[in-house]
Amino acid sequence: MELKEIKKIVEMMTENDLAEFLLEEEAFTLQLKRGTAGITQVVSAPQQMMAVPAAAAPAAAPAAAPVAVNADEGLVAIKSPMVGTFYRSPSPDSDVFVQVGQDVTPDTVVCIVEAMKVMNEIQAEVKGKIKKILVDNATPVQFGQALFLVEPA
Repeated sequence: MELKEIKKIVEMMTENDLAEFLLEEEAFTLQLKRGTAGITQVVSAPQQMMAVPAAAAPAAAPAAAPVAVNADEGLVAIKSPMVGTFYRSPSPDSDVFVQVGQDVTPDTVVCIVEAMKVMNEIQAEVKGKIKKILVDNATPVQFGQALFLVEPA
């Protein structure tokens, strides 16, 4: 299942005020539960199951949609769409995806979040300039956690 499909499901849950969502296919199960502490994701594949409570993020926000952080500064946060490990480059010996001061477009890959040994490329989803990187390389991140601050163009 693609990350964009999971984002749409989370948006649908929010729009319709659903507390639980379950999708079962032959070799894959996706279960999402909303509560006061956020969304809990339960994903299973053959011979493995993982339940990860999300950070206490507002359930009304789409998974990785940019959200204004401070109206005075006008900066926008690029948020993690999942629980995982944040990486600034595709491999340890490669250049980082983005630097502070670099211009980005909505399709610019800004980092990777590894979840269940799957490397998920995270796109900026906003046009602007990277103002701050909020997470250190190779550290765990939570669902909805701000990764970068962008000055929109």
